[in-house]
Amino acid sequence: MRILVSRPTQSDPSFIVGLGLIVIVAAAEIFGATFYYIGRMRAARGSAQVLVGTALRPPAASATSASATTKGLPTSAASPPALSITDRLLQEGIALRDRGVMTNALARLHEASERDPQNAMVLEETAKTYESMQLFDRSNEMWRKLQEMGPAAGAAYELADRRLKLGMSTPATGEAGMASASLDAGSIHRDVGGIAEGPILSISEVKTTEEPNPDAETSLTLQIGIRKEPNAAFDHTKVKIQVFFYDTVEDKDVKLTDADVNYEWLTSKHDWTDTNPEILSVSYLRPKTKGGSSEAALSAAAASVRPPGKGRAAKMSSSAEGARRYLGYRILVYYDDKLQAVQAEPARLVQLFPPSESGSAP
Repeated sequence: MRILVSRPTQSDPSFIVGLGLIVIVAAAEIFGATFYYIGRMRAARGSAQVLVGTALRPPAASATSASATTKGLPTSAASPPALSITDRLLQEGIALRDRGVMTNALARLHEASERDPQNAMVLEETAKTYESMQLFDRSNEMWRKLQEMGPAAGAAYELADRRLKLGMSTPATGEAGMASASLDAGSIHRDVGGIAEGPILSISEVKTTEEPNPDAETSLTLQIGIRKEPNAAFDHTKVKIQVFFYDTVEDKDVKLTDADVNYEWLTSKHDWTDTNPEILSVSYLRPKTKGGSSEAALSAAAASVRPPGKGRAAKMSSSAEGARRYLGYRILVYYDDKLQAVQAEPARLVQLFPPSESGSAP
């Protein structure tokens, strides 16, 4: 009996190779499709995050845009350079002069000149300040300094040359009917070796206070601080202070007041030994009944003048020139008959009534 044993059929090699290629191609297509869809999902997710971030942070985008815009500008436009001390003092001096505070203006300009003696702008503004005070001898001194600097001073040199060729001199000044307080500061004497360069006295402040008075048309008081420069050789008996009040007549003409003016020192000694500044109080009073004067009224006014020990009242007769209203004041401070300080409110009073350089003049 024959036993038949089956043998496995021998596979065709080409079939196996073809099958393998099919499997590889199918795997590659599956892998490619998977990679494609995963990439699209990631891109969509990233776009959504960008949109959300932009919606939530608009100021950041604005700041970035602003910084990009600023980056193109020069540094000086973004932050201006700080002024030097000399330039700051110069600007302060000009501003004070424009307000009519001449003493403090000169103090700032002198300090600027000490820091930079060859600064042409400082010398020019100092000369202009002296001119506005009608102190032409001092202004010409400043112009001469600029002239000596030559063309290096720039436009200031040409201006100085023109000013000096004009030959400006101090005009004669006079004021009739002065309603002012002219004070001697005290009676204690000290040895004085001479006046130092620049002013010894200055006006530190002026405080104006209107006082309620049912019987007065205008009632006000000035509190004037007079400051002495420290370590300056000084004799307080050579101090003279003049305070002028001015009225408008019929709202057009400016004249010295005919109101009642009184003054007194608020500090006890007023010799600048224990107190600096010393405070002077000057009052202005125009009664409501102020009108045409008579001989009796003039006699009463003469009897009311106080002796020079503490204070004094100045009163002038009213004329039929028209209604008067208070306008302002002008303060002059002299030491040893040399002008030290000027202050006026409004400032135009300095131009209308230029001060005399000498305290002996009216």
